[in-house]
Amino acid sequence: MGSVEGGEKKALGWAARDPSGVLSPYSYTLRSTGPDDVYIKVICCGICHTDIHQIKNDLGMSNYPMVPGHEVVGEVVEVGSDVSKFTVGDVVGVGVIVGCCGSCKPCSSDLEQYCNKRIWSYNDVYTDGKPTQGGFADTMIVNQKFVVKIPEGMPVEQAAPLLCAGVTVYSPLSHFGLMSSGLKGGILGLGGVGHMGVKIAKAMGHHVTVISSSEKKREEAMEHLGADDYVVSSDQAEMQRIAGSLDYIIDTVPVFHPLEPYLASLKLDGKLILMGVINTPLQFITPLIILGRKVISGSFIGSIKETEEVLAFCKEKGLTSTIEVVKIDELNTAFERLHKNDVRYRFVVDVAGSNLVEEAATATN
Repeated sequence: MGSVEGGEKKALGWAARDPSGVLSPYSYTLRSTGPDDVYIKVICCGICHTDIHQIKNDLGMSNYPMVPGHEVVGEVVEVGSDVSKFTVGDVVGVGVIVGCCGSCKPCSSDLEQYCNKRIWSYNDVYTDGKPTQGGFADTMIVNQKFVVKIPEGMPVEQAAPLLCAGVTVYSPLSHFGLMSSGLKGGILGLGGVGHMGVKIAKAMGHHVTVISSSEKKREEAMEHLGADDYVVSSDQAEMQRIAGSLDYIIDTVPVFHPLEPYLASLKLDGKLILMGVINTPLQFITPLIILGRKVISGSFIGSIKETEEVLAFCKEKGLTSTIEVVKIDELNTAFERLHKNDVRYRFVVDVAGSNLVEEAATATN
C-alpha cells in the first residue's frame, strides 16, 4: 500500500470538550506524517484511570478537544518509506508515549518514558505543532519507534491492557531485580494495574499478598487471580500479621492514603513502589524507613523495550487480562463506572466493531 508521507488524513474519534469529561463524536485532521511513520487502523483501546484525570482536568493541564486512550491495538495499513520494523497487515500496539528527544540520557538508555521532552499519545503537542490525539478513534499515525508488534496469536483485546497496566507492573519488577522466584510481594489496590500485578508476580513465582480497603474482593483475589494472601488495610491485627514480611509493595492506589502501614509491612531493604497519580502530598515518619533501610520509589509505565518484554512474557506464560469489552458509544458510562471502581478489571473499547464512523461523521467539530 502507498506511503503515509504527504497529504492530509482525517480521523474520527470521541473527544472530551471541557472538564465535565463527557465524550462525544469528533472529526479532526491527523498530524503531519513522515518517512518513519506508521498509519494504524485502530481495533481496540483500553481505558485507564489516568484517562479520567485527563478528561476532567484533575491535573490542571488538559487541552480540549481531547481524544483520550493510550492502550491502543490496531492494524498497520500504510508505512513510511523508512519504516523497517513493520509491514502492512501487522497487528501492533501504541502506549502512553509517542515521542521523545532521542538524545538525553534516558533516551540513550532505552528509558524514553523518563525523557523530559516526552510526547504523550494524547493531550500534548507533536513536533509539528499539531495536537496529539489518542486511541478512541478510527486511526492514528505514530513514529515506528513507539509502536510494538503484538505477539502472533495473542487476542487483541487481551493485548491492550498490557500496553499500560501490564508494563507499569513489569517495569519496576525488572528494574529493581524483583523477578526471581520465592520473593514475597504485596499488591496494594486491586484495579486494572493491581490485577495485572497479581498475575505477573505469580507467574514470576512470587508469594503475593493483596492489600485492599475492604473484604469485597477477597474471593476474586484468592480464587480467580491466584493470590496467596489477602489483607484488609483497615484491620490492624491483619496488618500487624504481615509486618516486616514483604520484599516489595506495588502501590497502585490513585488517591491520597497513608504510607506508614505499608512501610511497616516491608522487610529490611524492602521497596514501596508508587504508581498512582495523586495530586495531594503524601506523608510518612522517617524512622519507618531509616530503621529498615527501606525505599520509597516511583515508577512510570515502561519503555518500549520493556513493553515488548512484557508482551512476550505474557504470551509465554499464557497470562490474560480480566476485561470487559464495551462499544464506543458506551464510553461515558464506562468512565462513570471506572470512577466508582465498578469494573473487573479493565474496560477495553471495541473501536473497530463500533458505529464510530456514522456517529462521528454527523457530529460538529
